[in-house]
Amino acid sequence: MKKKSVQLLTLLLALCVTACQIPFFNQKTPAGYVRYCAFLLNSQGLYADSPEWRAKMKEVFAEASKISSMDEAHDVVTAAAKIAGGKHSFLAAPVSDTASYPECTPEVKLLEGNIAHVRLPFHTGDRISDSLYIYTVSDFLRQHHDAKGVIVDLRGNTGGNMYPMIASVGALIPDGIIISFKSRKRTTPISLQLVLRSYGVSLEEGDRFPASVPIAVLTDGETASSGEATLICFRGLENVRTFGAPTAGYASGNVTHYLADGYRLAITHSLDKARTGELFCDDPIAPDVLTDTPLEDAISWMQ
Repeated sequence: MKKKSVQLLTLLLALCVTACQIPFFNQKTPAGYVRYCAFLLNSQGLYADSPEWRAKMKEVFAEASKISSMDEAHDVVTAAAKIAGGKHSFLAAPVSDTASYPECTPEVKLLEGNIAHVRLPFHTGDRISDSLYIYTVSDFLRQHHDAKGVIVDLRGNTGGNMYPMIASVGALIPDGIIISFKSRKRTTPISLQLVLRSYGVSLEEGDRFPASVPIAVLTDGETASSGEATLICFRGLENVRTFGAPTAGYASGNVTHYLADGYRLAITHSLDKARTGELFCDDPIAPDVLTDTPLEDAISWMQ
């Protein structure tokens, strides 16, 4: 009993320390709402060290004293988020019905010439489970390990959760650091092993595709965010070539805060770093082969 009391006291102290790091703002008032969001943006925004944000923050606090409605507060926060975090940051209203989410399972099929085609769609896990998403692809790749080539189709993939996407095609990616996230203060490397372990995915040696197997990655103007992060995981591999159109240019990481009124404040806190050392963020990622017929051109390359 004494041990549990000590543990409870330790937990309460930890919570108090955490809470003390965030100033109290009454989110139920327009002024408090704006100030709280400004505090979050200032502490986590990718561009919060910039002169533009310092000037904007003064403006935001001045506006907070004048506004009288939550609609005005939302407008102020939306504008501020773009300065502190860039174009990938946003304030979103509550979603009452996730049935409208454009979420579906990956499409897998074997094309003529023994070429495996895997289409990875947008994924949040709200309608399609992470496990179903991952194993739809990984089981298909395991069954067609003798494929002459593999096409990873990221066209139309607007983002969501990148980790199930990466785990699903883990057999195509070599071990080691696959992507890193560079924030204002630190760089966080992500390894393939970490991603696979997080979802209970185990790859036997025979499951991995040899580096001699050509891999084509298809992109378009809707390939964004986690779709771009998945693309970056293939960056720098000698057996990979990309086809299609430049991506949307949202290759960055967001942290999401749920506010008192149900709105979500997504703050861009890091940009994406490839194994090559290249940094990606707000600019579109160009393909190796710019083409209106990426699937056909990828097949021709493999043959």
